[in-house]
Amino acid sequence: MPAKGKHRRPKHHPIARKLALAGTGGAALTLPLISATTAGAVEKTTAPAATAAATTYSVVAGDTLSEIAAEHSVAGGWKSLYEANRSVIGANPAIIRPGIKLKLGTKAEAPRASRSGARPTTLYPNNLDGWIRESLDVMAKHGIPGTYNGIYRNVMRESSGNPLAINNWDINAQNGIPSKGLLQVIDPTFRTYHVPGTSQDSYDPVANITAACNYAAARYGSIDNVNGPY
Repeated sequence: MPAKGKHRRPKHHPIARKLALAGTGGAALTLPLISATTAGAVEKTTAPAATAAATTYSVVAGDTLSEIAAEHSVAGGWKSLYEANRSVIGANPAIIRPGIKLKLGTKAEAPRASRSGARPTTLYPNNLDGWIRESLDVMAKHGIPGTYNGIYRNVMRESSGNPLAINNWDINAQNGIPSKGLLQVIDPTFRTYHVPGTSQDSYDPVANITAACNYAAARYGSIDNVNGPY
């Protein structure tokens, strides 16, 4: 999100599993998808009939189903993992997109109604709406201003909603720090404004949005104030 620069409509091309990314012409927010995090362990219950809940894993670049299944001791291996997540993976189990959340099938005991007042984990859809809503929840915890409409408007202007968008033509790209992700953030800005609790991967959609909004808050007061080229 540079302070100055022209904005063009990004061009998108098919994306391979290893992040063979196509260039976009979106103007950079000069900010730098959340690295996928595995669901935390839940509190054990003494109730023997408690309902079990499946843990999840968010895919990062370079992951394979076999590696994930082995690392998390998924019963039935990668085939079982694929069958449980066919709806989000698609027809080809060899291609898993960074950012999607997989149900591991590993059972964890459901949390009891404890005196700690712990809240159940919120589940967000793996799409632009879910990424924005998850980002807004993270932002609220850190006092970062911004609204759904403000984020959505800028995402569509910068990347047309493609979390793997990359700008390979502007001055930032020429300097070796291309703008990336939903809000076209360069890596130095992403690192500076990265919000704890989100992924260190600048392509992670939630991490990208949250860092961009953190930057926009510092520079413009809010992502809502970013309406066009600066």
